[in-house]
Amino acid sequence: MYTSYFALNENPFSIAPDPLYLYMSEHHREALAHLKYGVKSDGGFVLLTGEVGAGKTTLCRSLLEQLPENVVVAFVLNPKVSVIELLETICDELHIERPEQGSIKKLVDPLNAYLLEANARGCKTVLIIDEAQNLSVDVLEQLRLLTNLETNRYKLLQIVLLGQPELLQILNREELRQLSQRVTARYHLGSLEADEIDAYVRHRLKIAGCTRPLFPETLSKTLWQLTGGIPRLINLVCDRALLGAYVLERQQVDNEILRQAAREVFGDYQAPRQGKRVALITAVACLVLLLCTVGLWSWNSSSATVSQSPEPNIKPVAPTQAATMAEPNPVVAVTSQDDRTDTLLQSWPKDLATSQGMESAFADLAGLWGLAAPAEGSDTCLYALENGFGCLARKDSLESLRNMNRPAILTLYGDNGAPFHVVIVGLEKDRARFLVGNAQHEMALAAITSRWFGEYFLLWQRPPLQRQFLKPGDSGDSVDWLAENLEGLGLYQETGQEVRLEGSLLGAFKHFQFSNGLTPDGVLGPMTLIHLNTARNLSGPRLFSRGTS
Repeated sequence: MYTSYFALNENPFSIAPDPLYLYMSEHHREALAHLKYGVKSDGGFVLLTGEVGAGKTTLCRSLLEQLPENVVVAFVLNPKVSVIELLETICDELHIERPEQGSIKKLVDPLNAYLLEANARGCKTVLIIDEAQNLSVDVLEQLRLLTNLETNRYKLLQIVLLGQPELLQILNREELRQLSQRVTARYHLGSLEADEIDAYVRHRLKIAGCTRPLFPETLSKTLWQLTGGIPRLINLVCDRALLGAYVLERQQVDNEILRQAAREVFGDYQAPRQGKRVALITAVACLVLLLCTVGLWSWNSSSATVSQSPEPNIKPVAPTQAATMAEPNPVVAVTSQDDRTDTLLQSWPKDLATSQGMESAFADLAGLWGLAAPAEGSDTCLYALENGFGCLARKDSLESLRNMNRPAILTLYGDNGAPFHVVIVGLEKDRARFLVGNAQHEMALAAITSRWFGEYFLLWQRPPLQRQFLKPGDSGDSVDWLAENLEGLGLYQETGQEVRLEGSLLGAFKHFQFSNGLTPDGVLGPMTLIHLNTARNLSGPRLFSRGTS
């Protein structure tokens, strides 16, 4: 609808994996280089992992366009198959005749014959599997056996696995160690850096034929905070923002339109701003997107991470400010039967508030950290940043909250489907304690499973660092801080040399990430900082005392 209004040739923020729109950030260039190296190497596995929406599939499509003519590619898009179905799919992709009801041997034999014939013609065969985190252990083991197809000098099949971070944990299983040893190239694709957001947006607009700035550069920081630098999320927010600007007959997207667009895409994880004209965006955009954006519903069913984080070079928390955060309500969880103030609720009572908004819930959460409630209608995450905290909005499990051991706002849904918000302040094996309408209620975990779909929002205490988003190879005060904390946890020992995030320090850091269920990418982001805070026993409210969960 808005393309003609902004004189665009097409939608610049489609979430389709079009290689033409691929923005080659530093991370994407490195990832593509690893893929090219892996494809040229002599057999084995090439592994590319990354968060949902990071651009793995688009990057792979770009790789396909750059492969020489003597490379034959089989592409598997649906990996939730049995061993037999996988082999049938590979044979069909390579146009190999196969029996209708074949066994593993009857499928592998013609595949081997094809690979030998292709090798004799000087052709290289590459199998690419997308969404590989959905492969079963049996199928992964069969893929490993396929890499045994070889001549005396060459492997006959190169396999590329594209997957979400869970794939790394799967491949670290004991029963898959043989496969893991055959990975010849691997890369974890991270999100865009804050200073790359403006270039990313301008790149996509330019490809779509834009001749004027539609997103002022001043919005880059806000867009990065709202999306965490994930390209797909950037596309969704920018697409909705352009629709909002079109509805309001604006020539540019402004900060109010951008934040309203984010609220419509991600839900009301922060208090919406009021105003009839801005509210008009919601009504029109919802109607349009209900009819024409199937891709958005696909995104809503997947996990999405949105981190509200400070920009580089942000000032450390002032000592007086830090002192106010020293010991606010150190533990708010139930630790004994005597502490319980009401009976255990087995289901959500009809008379319990089911209309509490995000603003009220945020005030309760801020109070647990010793913060006053922000002014009505203010930006909650900006308020948190100004007081030394970061915001994390995520879709995950109760186990994830248990591991972080911090109170959080849960988005629940009433019988009419409308969302409401409560603060979880205590968590035990089979029960949880909630703060609703200034009162605490203890409930069986089963009471929330039918009303909660994994959406939560929490505050995390930022360390007093000028630079927090570290990556392998970095050095400086922030790396020194990380080394000191890992040493305090018994994971690292100082060497007396210049400290860089590499070698033994990088290994210790990745070990910490992996042992806490995080992607071992060596990047110091919000999730890792939260787990570091918990491991260091940093003061602040917790869901349970040690040894009571």
